[in-house]
Amino acid sequence: MTLPSTAAGAVIAIMIMAFITYLTRAGGVFVMSRIPIGPKVERFINAMAGSVLVAVITPMAVQGDWGARLALLATLVMMLTTQKALAAITAGIVTAALWRLVA
Repeated sequence: MTLPSTAAGAVIAIMIMAFITYLTRAGGVFVMSRIPIGPKVERFINAMAGSVLVAVITPMAVQGDWGARLALLATLVMMLTTQKALAAITAGIVTAALWRLVA
């Protein structure tokens, strides 16, 4: 399937992506509403969250530029020192922005 490179094609692509996103989220809620959440399921969900985070961060650390690496380092340091996710995210964004401004 190919979409035309027009505004209508872009709108159609966005609508398709929104629909697929909705289906995956609604499907997750539907499936999890039928599974009793016991200790094993809770451990699985907690492990999945960490593994997804590692899967997202690892390519950035390996293939990213120095701005990305310094942002990851700043985020890690801020999270370890303050235990506040918003402060850590802000530190990472500001670090990457400043590096790219200077470099």
